[in-house]
Order: sequence, then structure tokens, then C-alpha cells
Amino acid sequence: MSRHPSPLSRRAFGGVVGASAATAAIGLPAAEAEARAPVREKPFEAAPHRRAKRPNILFILGDDLGWADLSSYGSPHIKTPNLDRLARQGVRFTDAYSGSATCSPTRFSLYTGRFPGRTKGGLAEPIADKSVGLEPTHPTLASLLRDAGYATALIGKWHCGYLPDYSPTKSGWDEFFGNFGGALEYYSKLGLGGEYDLYAGDVREGDAEYKDLRYYTRILTERASEYVRRDHGDRPWLLNLNFTTPHWPWIADGDEEESAEIVRRIKAGQKGALWHQDGGSVEKYTEMVQDLDRSVGEVLRALKKSGQERDTLVFFASDNGGERFSYNWPLSGNKSSLQEGGIRVPTIVRWPARLDGGQVSHEPVYTPDWTATLLEIAGARPHAAYPLDGTSLAPYLLKGARVPERELFWRVRGERALRRGNWKYYRGKGGADQLFDLAADRREQADRAAAEPELLAELRASWERTDKGLLPYPARDGGS
Repeated sequence: MSRHPSPLSRRAFGGVVGASAATAAIGLPAAEAEARAPVREKPFEAAPHRRAKRPNILFILGDDLGWADLSSYGSPHIKTPNLDRLARQGVRFTDAYSGSATCSPTRFSLYTGRFPGRTKGGLAEPIADKSVGLEPTHPTLASLLRDAGYATALIGKWHCGYLPDYSPTKSGWDEFFGNFGGALEYYSKLGLGGEYDLYAGDVREGDAEYKDLRYYTRILTERASEYVRRDHGDRPWLLNLNFTTPHWPWIADGDEEESAEIVRRIKAGQKGALWHQDGGSVEKYTEMVQDLDRSVGEVLRALKKSGQERDTLVFFASDNGGERFSYNWPLSGNKSSLQEGGIRVPTIVRWPARLDGGQVSHEPVYTPDWTATLLEIAGARPHAAYPLDGTSLAPYLLKGARVPERELFWRVRGERALRRGNWKYYRGKGGADQLFDLAADRREQADRAAAEPELLAELRASWERTDKGLLPYPARDGGS
């Protein structure tokens, strides 16, 4: 049992930022004034008497976006008016988590609704070669929704395996446009190994290289805008829109000289050139996040013009915590760590037909929950042979039911974590078991292990019971 009540009275972090900007809104254009207006969030409350048809689903992921990189989550220097507006129109989650601390495992947890460690491909942190991937025989969010009558598409980053064995079009998506690897140079589309990595395909004809040397975020935004405007007939649709922004290399739209230098290094055989470790800055990162915000805004405007806004569930989050230049305050840690900064992510849900706007939820939720939730909302059933590890939040969101008491589980090489209520059990690479009360200590600085030895032992035992049901890490997997 949690030893503290759910922190519904806790201050809404983004609301404070909005209030401080209130006076700055005087005299500004209407759209900008709206973006800077005080955020007056109310605790989440369902509207159970509303009815709606099965929604379209627009599921948007940023890449390595930090928990506080949005102005609605507290960033003092990054301006994200479009995502802030999305939050005002929907529900903002303060205690939402990714399924893992790096790209591939989180995507496995979303697409399968299960812990990454249940599949061989999910053990790579992240996938870095052609040896593993998401097996086409495994049911996915897309395949289950397709079987329930949805049109399905994935635009952007896949990172769940490479051709010829793995692809979105082999795993339930009708069509795919994007990159297979974990990163690519934004103009040339060269990946980590110097390979060209932009493809287009569909389930009938397979995948083929697609030549377009414009800035990648622009291309993805155009493609997604076209998809949401398309006439899908009577079929609802699922669009997974996976931006690579703001993942390295630190290339903003217009940085063609920096792009050319990275390409020169890649072609000269410099391993790790794409990591761009000698480049980037807080200012450049800010530019990239704000470009992501503009891109999301463009897609949302296309959705509105299509007349489908009311009946489309829009989800926005990051695939894991932030990296080098992210603003994660007050959280500790970042990408690759199971500290809060590595797995707590900004998360927004909007569905005008069923959810009121201007709301905030402090419920602890994570990636596998959203798979279960979307399947239930869409009227699709999980595969009996592949039980989900997530909990559907549909009763909570649509009927006002309490989220059942449960535990959120994470495992990466060298680290473990489990959250029950406000308590978090954590063991880092140093090997010491720690215990934190997140309601009082989001920064994970006050270790309560010595003060609560029985609770610590209980949570450790629970983590180990779940771990026994997962695949062990291989001695060497080449992807961590």
C-alpha cells in the first residue's frame, strides 16, 4: 500500500510558469497572448456521460525530449506554444513515464504493450545492428487495431530492427515512411554506419529507399499533415508520428554547413561522427525543440482543417528522458538512467469528444498502459497468448474509476527500479538499494532505505519476482 495519498493537491508545475507570464501577454497578438496566458489547471475529472465513436489516434513521440523541456512543464527558456495549447485543450500528466530509458526498449513496450525484456529485441538498449528486432509474428498495437478495422501508418523513426527481417510494414502498419535506425543526419539521411536511411513502403510492395535531402523534420511534418487530411473513408486510423527531434546530431533547419561537416566525417570513416559530441549548445537545442513544437502545431492545424479534430485522440510524449542539453529540473539523471530524469516524460492527451481540457493528472502511468488504453478505447482485444503488462486507463479517463493500485517496473543493464504509489525502489550501477518518497522528493536525494527497511525489502522482492519472468540479458548484445 502507498503510505501517502495521491498528490492531487500538489502544485501544477506548468501553472506557475504560465502565471508568471501573465503580464507579458498584454498587447500581444491573440495567438501569442493565449500561449502566455496563466494556466489554470484543475485536477482531472472524467465526463462519463459523453458518448463518441471510436477515435482516430494520432500518437506523437519526440526523441530524447526532457521532462521539463516544454514551457508548460517548467522550462524557463524554451517556448512551446503549440504543445502548451494542446495541454490546455486536454489532460497534462505530471507523473508519466517511458517504458524504458532508451529508444528501442520504450518503442517495444509501446508497440507490444509488454515489458521490453519479454522479447529478445527488447533486450538491446538500444538496437544497433541487424541481429534483432520486433518479430513480425508478435502482435502489436498496429496489428491489433488493423484487425479491428483501423487504417495504420508509421511516419518517422522505427528503431525496432532493420531490413530485410524487420519493418513496420511486417508488424501491422499498412504503410511506413521514415528511418529504421536510432539516428540520422537531418539533411543527408545518413545513419550511424554511413548508410542511407530514409524509406517509404506499404504492406503490399514492401519498403524502398526514398530520396529527399531536405531537412528531415520538415519532411515528416509534410507527410503527417497529408495523412491526417487524407480521406480514409469510414475507417478510423492510427498514425504513429515519431519525430527524431531533438535527438543528436544538433542540426537545426538551415544548418547546412554543419550538416556538410558531419557528412564529411561520416564518409571519412570517423566512427561516432553522428554523435556530434563536439557540437551543439543549449541555444541550438532550444531551437530544435521549438521547431518540434512548430511541427506538431502544423500537423494539428491540418487535423483541424480536415474536420476530424473532435473525434481524434492526440497523444504526445517523449520516448525517454532528456539528453545532454535537456532541461530536466528538478529531476535527477537523464537518458539511459532509471532515475526520474531518465524515464519521467512530458505527456499530454487530448480527445475533445470525451475529455475536458485544462486538466492535470498526477497518476503514475507509463508506456505499456497507453497500449492497453488505446486497444480498449478502439474496441480491440489483446492477443490471449501475449498478455499485456500495462493497465488500461480507459475506465479512469472515460468513467472516472480509480486507477487500480499496481507497480511500475523497469529494468536496464546495471539498473533496476519499481514504483508503488509514491515510493520508488532504485538500484543504480553502484549496486546500493535506495528508496525514495517521490511525493516529497522528486529529485531523489533523500534515501529512505535505512528508515524503511521492511518496505525496501518488500519492493526489492517484488521487483525480483517480475524480473524472474523476463528473458535474461545475453553476455554481449552489441546494442547497449
